[in-house]
Amino acid sequence: MNAVSPRRWQALIVLAAAQFMVIMDTSIIGVALPDMQRDLGFTPGGLQWVFNAYVVAFGGLLLLGGRLSDLFGARKVFSAGWVVLIAGSVVAAAAGTAWAEVLGRGIQGVGGALIAPASMTLLMMLFGHDRRELGKAMALYGAAAPAGGTAGVFLGGVITEYLSWPWVFIIYIPIGLLTLAAVPALLPAVSGRRGSIDLLGAAAVTAGIALAVSAIVRAPEQGWSSAATLAQLAGAVALLAAFLLIQRTVREPLMPLAIWRTPGLATANLAMALLGAAWIPMWYFLNLYLQQVLGYGAFPSGAALLPMTVAIMIFMIGITARLLGRFGAKPLIVLGLLVLAAGMAGLSLARPDGIFAADVLPASLVAAVGMSLAYIPAMMSAMSGARPEDSGLASGIVNTTYQVGSALGLAAMTALATSQGADRLGDLPRLTGGFQAAFVGAGIVAAAGAVLTLLLMRGSKPATAETDAQREAARV
Repeated sequence: MNAVSPRRWQALIVLAAAQFMVIMDTSIIGVALPDMQRDLGFTPGGLQWVFNAYVVAFGGLLLLGGRLSDLFGARKVFSAGWVVLIAGSVVAAAAGTAWAEVLGRGIQGVGGALIAPASMTLLMMLFGHDRRELGKAMALYGAAAPAGGTAGVFLGGVITEYLSWPWVFIIYIPIGLLTLAAVPALLPAVSGRRGSIDLLGAAAVTAGIALAVSAIVRAPEQGWSSAATLAQLAGAVALLAAFLLIQRTVREPLMPLAIWRTPGLATANLAMALLGAAWIPMWYFLNLYLQQVLGYGAFPSGAALLPMTVAIMIFMIGITARLLGRFGAKPLIVLGLLVLAAGMAGLSLARPDGIFAADVLPASLVAAVGMSLAYIPAMMSAMSGARPEDSGLASGIVNTTYQVGSALGLAAMTALATSQGADRLGDLPRLTGGFQAAFVGAGIVAAAGAVLTLLLMRGSKPATAETDAQREAARV
């Protein structure tokens, strides 16, 4: 047994900060997107790759990152991830063309895919000796994800307004260097073990996701029934099918298919995928509506989303956990997705000559409450049925599912919005019509998620003090 680290709480700060930064990297670019589009020449359809390049690499390689952490040691992989993330940040900040920006974002995603699973392994090593301490550590670490995602929106606005968009990437360089400097003193050395790396499986799943996103992005200009679109979609299906076949045949797969026998895993992952497919397009197009229709600058746009940020933090940290203990996961997931759909419905009424107080604030707060109610219960439901030795794999799968759902949802809603006029910069009625279509589509996705969760997910018993005590007694 490893000795208990006297500096484990300081180490937790490093790990939680890493989780904060990795998730913030998906949202900090939101307010900067219009400036990046102008400076780098992105098309309206191509602009989403600033987001998608990161989440496709991050989501597609998370399972590989977890495997590398097992084989080479979590501390080494954690440090390597930060080196890669810093390198990607340099490329993204220095980019002078759209393709260079997308490349930098993809490299950042690879770094995030190494950091996230290694962080979880290190946390378990530091706090696995005490169930109560582990619970507190997990709560603080878990809160870093929504905090990073929501804080990134406001911070991106501040940085873009008072510095320039490259600084949303430059800030990762000093933070990364400070983190690397703290690693030797605070994080435990973890020995690796012998085994093989399923590189073929990792390549197949990542390429399949990327090809599917690309097909959806390009479909409006190529045509949904065109030979090029159908060939890309067929190629994506073939690659993902090959991934599943590889997982059945290799000795040490990235994702042993037996994990899907875990009760509730499949339905919880479906809910997470649809949650990401609804929430991320809403966040993306709300940023564009504020700046391209209402005429907000970068800082006012970030500030306009601050109430939504505060609402998410209050609900996720202070309210959702209590409701989860009282009612269980299923009712909260269903209710959260329905409330999110209602928020989307409100945003779909946004006008070309709208005002923030009427067209954005009420609906965005409703959507934020919906996201807050659904996210943690879906995440916990995906992991709760897994055996202790499979918890890391279950965590990697549900994070992958959310990222992949986000990328595919954004690609689909961008295609829908573009077909309805979202590429008509300067034509406010057409532009708004495109954004409205995206909000409607995202709302339908959220409502579909609620219905499928209601029909497919088994009800879970709420946690009570009595059952917790019984479980604790059984462990002694």
